[in-house]
Amino acid sequence: MRIQINTGGNIEGGEGLEQHTQAVVATTLDHLGEHITRVEVHLSDENGPKAGSVDKRCLMEARLEGQQPIAVTHEAQSLHEAIAGAADKLKRSLEHTLSRFNER
Repeated sequence: MRIQINTGGNIEGGEGLEQHTQAVVATTLDHLGEHITRVEVHLSDENGPKAGSVDKRCLMEARLEGQQPIAVTHEAQSLHEAIAGAADKLKRSLEHTLSRFNER
């Protein structure tokens, strides 16, 4: 499973944020790794330099072998919360999709 991280212009990425994102995605989706070819993570700050309560956004898109990509988003007060929330949503969505696929 390859993990690609993209940050918006208002996000100061850095090595620490990239390592944190890689770790969260890998840990959350590890048990599904054999089905996932790539996960794209897009981080953004919806309000830019202005302050806002829930303005950090994480969009995650997983590409499964032989299936359409599955995308989820999560908005939160911090990037770490947005990343964790999106990873959990993606995990649930992938598990649901794969269980339906296996039933057939």
